[in-house]
Amino acid sequence: MNKIIVQGILIVGSFFATWFVLKNIDWMGIFKIENATKKTEEKLGDLFWEMINKSEHEIKKVDITAPIDSLLRKICTENGIDKSTVKLHVVKSDDVNAFALPNKHLVLYTGLVASAENEAALSGVMGHELAHIELNHVMKKLIKEVGLSVLISMTTGNGAGSEGIQKAASMLSSSAYDRKLEKEADIKAVDYLVKANIDPGPFADFLYTISDKQPDFVKHLTWISTHPDSKDRAAYIIEYSREKDVNAEPVLSPGSWDKLKDALRNYE
Repeated sequence: MNKIIVQGILIVGSFFATWFVLKNIDWMGIFKIENATKKTEEKLGDLFWEMINKSEHEIKKVDITAPIDSLLRKICTENGIDKSTVKLHVVKSDDVNAFALPNKHLVLYTGLVASAENEAALSGVMGHELAHIELNHVMKKLIKEVGLSVLISMTTGNGAGSEGIQKAASMLSSSAYDRKLEKEADIKAVDYLVKANIDPGPFADFLYTISDKQPDFVKHLTWISTHPDSKDRAAYIIEYSREKDVNAEPVLSPGSWDKLKDALRNYE
């Protein structure tokens, strides 16, 4: 009987202790921080892209952007992601690179598109960057590396100059996330592809093959050089994909992929 009473007292005590802790948490303060972070993310994304756009050439030609946009739309639609919120930019550059910026900016270099063997490989890369966006990896990395207060100052003009903004933007385009976040993005990308009926195999093949390119091409392999464990990543993507039942089907109409490659080669 005494044991039951003691257990009852402990349960009641735990309840009130938990209630007291929750009651004294500054929920309004937490909400304000989250709200400030969201506004900062929106401003940072536009600020970073504006800076990149001044030194890079964004392609607007429909026969290049439309097929790529169709692949991204397929992934978004089948995974319940609002495509209208994702800002896709195709940039003319020999660099094999793709990266995400705050506020859902997704940047693809034509060097990477040209290096992809097929639409599924390119879809895998976009799925990976989209996963970084949807899993909030972009802001996590920035806050960890730069600090929230510095990021806020960049958007308010209080103490953060253009050099600091440029360094922060460059960090997203030229350095990798930690291994945990990279693996999360890879696995999420496979899930995206499977739901969109896109074979994830070519994504793994892309990682493996492009990392094996000859030394004279290495200087352009930005996306791979910032992901030094590419072959390991290919291995666990293949292993994870084995458990998935994929009814792969093309997204683009017949000949569209070849036309995209031709348009890239002929673009001036």
